[in-house]
Amino acid sequence: MNKKTNTLLFVLGATVLNILIMIISFVVLLFIYARWLAPRLPEAAQAWGLPLIFIGSITLSFVLYRIILKEFLKRVSMEKYFAPLFGRNKRS
Repeated sequence: MNKKTNTLLFVLGATVLNILIMIISFVVLLFIYARWLAPRLPEAAQAWGLPLIFIGSITLSFVLYRIILKEFLKRVSMEKYFAPLFGRNKRS
């Protein structure tokens, strides 16, 4: 495989990984909320649960994705296996 194919596969794989992390974190946070937090909250406060869980899952997936990507970059040489996503400026 060449560098462009590796780059395409990396971007697609990273996107799928990020979506999976977000779905899993959403389900886990929803389970925690429904199991332990929601029964103890008044009804007015329960309405805020789902939006906060959604924002929390986005935040958690962002943090976990950055940690995973940082570890990946330590182990793999990006210049050796991947083409740059954006080309150089042709005017210079």
